[in-house]
Amino acid sequence: VLQDCGADCAKFQKSELEYKFNKKALERPYTSKHSWGKTYGEHKRHLEFSHDQYRELKKYAEEIGIFFTASGMDEMAVEFLHELDVPFFKVGSGDTNNFPYLEKTAKKGRPMVISSGMQSMNTMHQVYQIVKPINPNFCFLQCTSAYPLQPEDVNLRVISAYQSAFPDIPIGYSGHETGIAISVAAVAMGAKVVERHVTLDKTWKGSDHQASLEPNELAELVKAIRTVEKAMGSPVKQLLPCEMACNEKLGKSVVAKVTIPEGAVLTLDMLTVKVGEPKGFPPEAIFDLVGQKVKKKIEEDETVTEQAVENHVKKVKC
Repeated sequence: VLQDCGADCAKFQKSELEYKFNKKALERPYTSKHSWGKTYGEHKRHLEFSHDQYRELKKYAEEIGIFFTASGMDEMAVEFLHELDVPFFKVGSGDTNNFPYLEKTAKKGRPMVISSGMQSMNTMHQVYQIVKPINPNFCFLQCTSAYPLQPEDVNLRVISAYQSAFPDIPIGYSGHETGIAISVAAVAMGAKVVERHVTLDKTWKGSDHQASLEPNELAELVKAIRTVEKAMGSPVKQLLPCEMACNEKLGKSVVAKVTIPEGAVLTLDMLTVKVGEPKGFPPEAIFDLVGQKVKKKIEEDETVTEQAVENHVKKVKC
């Protein structure tokens, strides 16, 4: 599904439950409508894929030509993913302020994608200072850990703040909102990585499904992102080849407002701007023409051409 939609990577979440939770957390009663067991531990054990299932998923991803990785939700999960030879580690928001975990993960030498849900800018500076000397190949994702995420809590402007604070690393966006518009806007703001949860059916049991994209939405998102990437283009503003036809048809020229006799010195009230045939001086040249001498008669409503103006030196546009 992900490959058909045009995504580059499928990312799961791997936990070694006894390392991620303490005993009391695993024994905590879990009576939510989303529960798959009487306790949180039973619930998580029901949902967690085994090591062999992960190996199978990775093999399948390789066969269909897509990257495969996971968020290592504890240090032992990172050990397993390292052994699995994933292309990069994802650090979930819940481990971003887990500094020993960050050090150990960075030392593995694989690229790292670090989400920043639930964190402060001060913490993100600390994360940068810990990871950068060990492993310079990492990026931060702006993220708000709410499912589904409301637009007023997205704070896309944090992307710009991260770009200013950490100019030497890529910045991305991890979204839990509904729909695709906000993720597309993140790309327009310069996000280099986009992570979204994906489900086959939003009505399924489980708190993440509602905040996920169905395959048709993911396909639409990828298509929109690729369009925006193309549209970002160049910061150089100039007349483009694709604009020439419009410029030829509707571009305006300086035109005589009245009949201008031969030898007259041009004044502003002799001139106006119209779509002219043939083309003549562009409108921005009108003030340069004032004070120049005309070497032949120009009829009223006629285009002012270079041939009609004495000693005119054409200014080259830079």
